[in-house]
Amino acid sequence: MSATLDHVRTAPGPLRLAVVIGSTREGRFGPTIASWFVRQAGLRDTVTVEVVDTASIELPHTFGAATDHPSVTEATEKLARADAFVVVTPEYNHSYPGSLKNLIDTHHAEWQAKPVGFVSYGGISGGLRAVEHLRPVFAELHAVTVRDSVCFPNPWGRFDDAGELPAPNDADAAAATMLDQLTWWGEALRAARLAQPYGK
Repeated sequence: MSATLDHVRTAPGPLRLAVVIGSTREGRFGPTIASWFVRQAGLRDTVTVEVVDTASIELPHTFGAATDHPSVTEATEKLARADAFVVVTPEYNHSYPGSLKNLIDTHHAEWQAKPVGFVSYGGISGGLRAVEHLRPVFAELHAVTVRDSVCFPNPWGRFDDAGELPAPNDADAAAATMLDQLTWWGEALRAARLAQPYGK
């Protein structure tokens, strides 16, 4: 599903970051990790954050099917106005959830010429195989994936009851590194889109 305006141009100001929660499973851990990351991003006054939760979007199950559901319209608008994305994904069977693929595939121009970072979680691999499967998908959509990601092997039990990570931990530093890369790419690509609309 394309945005109302192709190649949305955003005015200079704080970088608009959309955090996408990829899992829809009952009892999912994704919202806990996403909330933690949103707080990390919120420490920067150069970034504003919106959350796109696949569990709250009534996407069509048939590829290319039209839908005017308000939840889809809202998600599309958030993706279109974003300057950068962070995808929070678990690893299912060495890859990422079908719900996330459905969200990705029902949009196109919204991803173009924008950077994407990843926060993954899972068993011993921490979701890294899901991330490696996502990189070529976003490349096909003309998005730029940043090198560094945040990885949570066996995250259950690492977070306290408030959804915080006890100090010391290495995730805060990993998030800062990824946000640095996203900010660089986000600002560079936003300036390029303002100068000239992106066309494949």
